Amino acid sequence: MPRTKKNSPTLESELKLFQRGAKFVAGMDEVGRGCLAGPVSVGVAVIDINCTLEENSFPKDLADSKLLSEEKREEILPLIKSWVIDSAVGHASANEIDEFGLTRALRRAGRRALLELKIKPDNLILDGKHNWLMPNKASDDLFGEEDNDGLLDNNLKIHSQIKADLSCAVVSAASVVAKTTRDQIMKDLSKEFLEYFWADNKGYAAPEHLAAIKQHGPTKYHRVSWKTFN
Repeated sequence: MPRTKKNSPTLESELKLFQRGAKFVAGMDEVGRGCLAGPVSVGVAVIDINCTLEENSFPKDLADSKLLSEEKREEILPLIKSWVIDSAVGHASANEIDEFGLTRALRRAGRRALLELKIKPDNLILDGKHNWLMPNKASDDLFGEEDNDGLLDNNLKIHSQIKADLSCAVVSAASVVAKTTRDQIMKDLSKEFLEYFWADNKGYAAPEHLAAIKQHGPTKYHRVSWKTFN
């Protein structure tokens, strides 16, 4: 059995899916939902049954990215990449959030992440209460390049699970992959817009970020449809 420790994620949910016949189980989590600037990003990580064996099990310090320091996330990232068999991150821009709304932007980012995978999962554990990856009604259709991506036609089984980023190792892995990728994007953007301190606040509503918005106004990377700007 894979080792666990108190208050750390386990492979319990993943093992149940493998026992039911799954070949490739993915975890998915989003980061940047509450930011004022930058993209919303969705990470996905994929494992097979071999990744649940003791000698191949997940890094001992793995946790939801929100519980790890930036330094720890960077330290653990290569260990995660060595553990999973595939991973990817998809993004939806601030402009897309403004145009389509956050839920549709999340869907677009998540589907982009799936399309980047070389190994396609047959089961996916999605962090959250609702299945935001697929349309929930006929009128809530897809758009743009995702219209014909084929994701609705395959046999991907999606399992929404509350707090999966805390309890499922593969979702925790996806969380760290997404967070480190998005953080680097914001660090790079900060070099162009030093006055917003994105290298430190990553686009969240930190006092120095709010003060910069008040003084300089929004950039093309800000979500101008949000209440902060109205």
